Amino acid sequence: MSTGDLGGLFQQAQKMQKELKAVQEDLKQRTVVGESGSGLVKVYASGQQEVLKIEIDPQAVDPDDADLLEDLILVAVQQALHKAKELSEKETSRITGGMSFPGMS
Repeated sequence: MSTGDLGGLFQQAQKMQKELKAVQEDLKQRTVVGESGSGLVKVYASGQQEVLKIEIDPQAVDPDDADLLEDLILVAVQQALHKAKELSEKETSRITGGMSFPGMS
């Protein structure tokens, strides 16, 4: 591999890193929603898989059945984080062409 080839490869890597950083910033601003119990519990998460907000409809609160509410919350959180992960993978793969690089998610 010639020095010119290495320089071009380095420039491509720098460009990809810059684009990935922009995608990560964009993902911070994007929100996905996971819900359960036909919308009784909604969990909002950023595209970086950070839970931002939880909404619980008063109908989901039954003092005699706290286990049900816990299950509804768990399912909604898992769904929101799964959607956020899918969004992140989709946006990142646009830049990387589906290749995975250590330290770049």
